[in-house]
Amino acid sequence: MSTSSRITLITGGSRGLGRSAALALAASGSDVILTYQQRADAAAAVVAQVEALGRRAAALPLDVADAASFPGFAARVRQQLQDWQCSHFDALVNNAGTSLHALIADTTDAQFDAVVAVHLKAPFFLTQALLPLIADGGRILNVSSGLTRFSMPGSAAYAMVKGGIEVFTRYLAKELGSRGISANTLAPGAIETDFSGGMVRDNPEVNAMVAAATALGRAGQPDDIGPVVAALLAPGTGWINGQRIEASGGMLV
Repeated sequence: MSTSSRITLITGGSRGLGRSAALALAASGSDVILTYQQRADAAAAVVAQVEALGRRAAALPLDVADAASFPGFAARVRQQLQDWQCSHFDALVNNAGTSLHALIADTTDAQFDAVVAVHLKAPFFLTQALLPLIADGGRILNVSSGLTRFSMPGSAAYAMVKGGIEVFTRYLAKELGSRGISANTLAPGAIETDFSGGMVRDNPEVNAMVAAATALGRAGQPDDIGPVVAALLAPGTGWINGQRIEASGGMLV
């Protein structure tokens, strides 16, 4: 196996969209470092699946809500790269996240702070900590949401911070351009995962509502997103930079 293959780091890669992205990237020829918060077993299963595709994989624990842990995490990434006889990785996917479904009138200060910590502060400072390890000419892909374009009651705080991520992406593109690093935002639509308590997947009324609002006539699946991640990080797409790409099946077009 070549030690010069691409390496992608994906936060929240043990399940859902992150897992799909890890497998799609492995299938496209990238080695994968993924993070998980609690489900070491699920992360190990993804590692095994990536290795079965002929790529290298490693799973590292990370709580993205704990920004103080990021320097230590960066040191563990550096060690993993050294174990692979590499000094840098090629792409960072800021994917890890939690949901918040609450009306503006009902959102608490603690809920707001939590969603900011996970979805806004974490990508900023984790990216900062990892910048020395991202190869010149590399990629950053930040996961946002279709909810920054269309509005659904109960999603205000979550959508606000995802909007911040889209602004952050443009600034990354501007500030890292001298290193040849491109940065983009991927905004999925409603996907059938365990996100938000599995609401889209398990609630027939919500699923039907999403399907009716989507041009392709159904809610999204995780494997609708993984290949998009792989395509946006493919060697031939580096000239796409500072952009928001929505993958929603045409939801509310």
